[in-house]
Amino acid sequence: MIDILNKLFSRTNNLDNISFELKNLSTRTPASKIFQAINSFSSSSEVRYVGGCVRKIINSEKVDDIDLATNLNPRETCEALKKNEIDYYETGIEHGTITALIEDYKFEITSLREDVSTDGRFAQVKFSKDWKKDASRRDFTINAIYSDKEGNLFDPYNGREDLIKGEIKFIGDPEKRIQEDYLRILRYLRFFLIYSKKDHNIEIIKSLKRNLIGISKISKERLIDELKKILKPKILTKLSKDKKTLEILEAIFPELKYFKVFSNLNSHTKNIIHELDFIFIISLLIIDETDNSDYFLYKFNISKNDAKRLRNISEFYKEKITTNTFSEKNMNKILYYKGKATLIDILIFRMFKLKKRVDDHIIELIKKYEKKLIPIMPIKAEFLMSKFNIPEGKILGDKLRLIENEWVSNNFQISDQEVENIIHN
Repeated sequence: MIDILNKLFSRTNNLDNISFELKNLSTRTPASKIFQAINSFSSSSEVRYVGGCVRKIINSEKVDDIDLATNLNPRETCEALKKNEIDYYETGIEHGTITALIEDYKFEITSLREDVSTDGRFAQVKFSKDWKKDASRRDFTINAIYSDKEGNLFDPYNGREDLIKGEIKFIGDPEKRIQEDYLRILRYLRFFLIYSKKDHNIEIIKSLKRNLIGISKISKERLIDELKKILKPKILTKLSKDKKTLEILEAIFPELKYFKVFSNLNSHTKNIIHELDFIFIISLLIIDETDNSDYFLYKFNISKNDAKRLRNISEFYKEKITTNTFSEKNMNKILYYKGKATLIDILIFRMFKLKKRVDDHIIELIKKYEKKLIPIMPIKAEFLMSKFNIPEGKILGDKLRLIENEWVSNNFQISDQEVENIIHN
């Protein structure tokens, strides 16, 4: 009897805390203005928190975006916002989504919906007034939890209990839900990695595999966006040891070959793994001595800066590693010609690829070059032209490059005699 009472009071305290945090969300952000604008629009209008922000508060995570659902249709939502002088733009009005802008916050407000038809990529929807029907079209129980401004939960599929137990459940038939939007294959894997406290449900894994062909319907942009959410530092270790998830991920992204790099971290890489960003994580997964990284860049739309970053790391490691690879002379060349960020990428990449072994030399190089400024070449074209009477043109450019190379190779030092030797040779 005591155990039952303890569980009951524990559950009540948990709900009280969730309610408090949801109320706090309304006071520490301008969300209360959204509630006031929509709830006062008519006698039946209502808006509620939904999805990620509710899920994260229940799980005691940091809330980094705020989604809301309303029983107003999109035009009515716009009218309510405009009436209350709240800026907004029509993010995806055909699907019912309006983004409100208040101070530095963005609030995505989506009208309640029902699916008319789906093709595995897009859905035709009609707007609704029914909260339960809106919940029934969502993917997982943990994403179908709503809350009003006061922290009262509407949880028709017991998503809160599933979240606490660490169970990732589709709403309805998994096969049907996957076929409505094949991106749900990746979304399932993401939520499993973040929240699951149990082993995979084998029947769900079978459903994911049976529908892998449908991934071809999903745009490359949506795939990369979802991959960014999966490859987070805090779940990389768990991911690297989850064979079932890896099998599906590698079927979708065959260029991601080296997840094992995260399964045997050394003492130093354990300390810095939380600092890794998406592109660097990708570099560890795709770069080898083949053209694997080039093929990944060919397939997916990566920004020019990110692609350049990956190519810089790849070009370095396509060369055979020798005793001179990480010499000061070689590091200085990379620092000067490629920049500090590229050099640090190359050194940290090396640390992770060494797996369990800690290389003190690499660590010292990182410390040294993190503090080092890129030197400025002291010899200018104007100096050579005046002192050595060299006219502007190809010869001047060639001599300047030779002097620069010598200066870089000699730890950013060059004597007057060495300059004269280059000029007169």
